[in-house]
Amino acid sequence: MNKSTATLVSLTLAMMLAAGCSAATGSPPDKPLQGASEGAAPSPGPTPQPTATAQSTPAATASPTPAPSPSSTPVPPPSPTPAATPAATKQPQTASALPENKALSWYYVKKGKGIVPTFPNETKSFPERYKAIWVGEGKKVYLTIDAGGDLGDTATLLEALKDNGVKANFFIAGYNMKANPDYIRQLVADGHLVANHTMTHGDFTQMSDEKIKKEITDFEALFKDITGQDVVKYFRFPYGKYTPHQLGLVSDMGYTSVFWSTAMRDWEPRKNGAEDPYNDIMNGLHDGNVILMHEGSKENIEALDRIVREVKKAGYEFGLVSDLKSNTEK
Repeated sequence: MNKSTATLVSLTLAMMLAAGCSAATGSPPDKPLQGASEGAAPSPGPTPQPTATAQSTPAATASPTPAPSPSSTPVPPPSPTPAATPAATKQPQTASALPENKALSWYYVKKGKGIVPTFPNETKSFPERYKAIWVGEGKKVYLTIDAGGDLGDTATLLEALKDNGVKANFFIAGYNMKANPDYIRQLVADGHLVANHTMTHGDFTQMSDEKIKKEITDFEALFKDITGQDVVKYFRFPYGKYTPHQLGLVSDMGYTSVFWSTAMRDWEPRKNGAEDPYNDIMNGLHDGNVILMHEGSKENIEALDRIVREVKKAGYEFGLVSDLKSNTEK
């Protein structure tokens, strides 16, 4: 090999070695960098970033998560609303237990001599605005005498009351007042209470509100015309038949409705004559007794003197219903 050829070969080898060295140092460092970015945990650089993430994550978790939890806990407090719902439900139940337009008929259940009877379940649902009386208290008896039919022997009746110093409560239909004005004036003069029993003594459960109002106001006008006085605002439903709505209507007209705690089948002849009304009353006598007696019963009038004397002997006084407060008052 001549000298110039050897020189050329030496230069070529040197250049190849330089290129190989450069390729070996450029490529390997790239791969470890990729490895480091994929394995963030072992790499000292990325580690601080996950740590920062770990700090911000707890902060986000601890704060927002508790916030929703408590706010969802107050949501149950609407269970106080269900607690109030039962209270609101009781009133509708009371109203539904007492339908406004349901026809009712007064009654009582005897418990024996000296014991106050039990009264219709609906009375427990009467609101205070329903003014009504059915029993009093203490050693007082309230004799109520109805005259929706015949007046009967008025002279004997008045004599029995006067001789025993008894004041009674008369519920007289307007048509009887109109036909017997002197009798009405005598009752008022003797100190008895004459109360509203409607003009025609019809069944209220078959009447409209306007008709009911007319029955009552016509009675008022007639009583004023006969006596010169305003009627004392006590009222009795004919036949003891009414609806809750009508009881409220009468109350709104300023009246207290008077029911009873003792009554008799005295609209028909009595099998044992005057003994029957006497026994009916004396065997059911109790404190605050509101007695219903029909004026047209011949047996009632015959027994009346004996009845009032024996009631007094039993330690009772006779009173006027105007002395009583409504049984619906709490």
